[in-house]
Amino acid sequence: MTAAGTNAPSARESELLEAAYTYALGHGLAELSLRPLAAAIGSSPRVLLYLFGSKEGLIRALLARARRDELDLVDRVGRRARGRGGDLASTALELWRWLADDAHRALLTLWAESYVRSLTEPQGPWAGFAEATVRDWLELLAGAQDAGERGSPEGVARRTLVLAVLRGALLDLLATGDVERTTAAVGLALSRAG
Repeated sequence: MTAAGTNAPSARESELLEAAYTYALGHGLAELSLRPLAAAIGSSPRVLLYLFGSKEGLIRALLARARRDELDLVDRVGRRARGRGGDLASTALELWRWLADDAHRALLTLWAESYVRSLTEPQGPWAGFAEATVRDWLELLAGAQDAGERGSPEGVARRTLVLAVLRGALLDLLATGDVERTTAAVGLALSRAG
């Protein structure tokens, strides 16, 4: 939702969304309260409600903002992999390097929180987030397969396996911070899946 029912967000709405996104990266969304958020970003709960319609509307806008970061990654990695003629395993390793980079920990923690909330509250503002994420990543991985494999049942199973390895290792990494161990596990799994 945007102010006054317009299609394009106002400059203030965009500014507050970016500030709220930065706040969410540091604080998460599970216990998001409008009053502390508004104080932290130089606004008021009333303005946030006006601009986003409701707390759920704000959460949906924040999830859409996080998804834009995710899709940007998917697009960049996909273009690089296609440019180098990368296969499924090398594309997955490139994805893992990005996932394991400490600079992305806040975004990935927010992603994990949103993924789980999408499963436990399928009718809430997180509705569809997990499923959309799975589709995005499977599409990227499909682009790393040759055309003959891509449409086959085995090709679908291989990229599903690779996604499961990446997602599982990511959750382990977020829980433990152990980059070396999880990276070794991803490398081993991808060498066997390839």
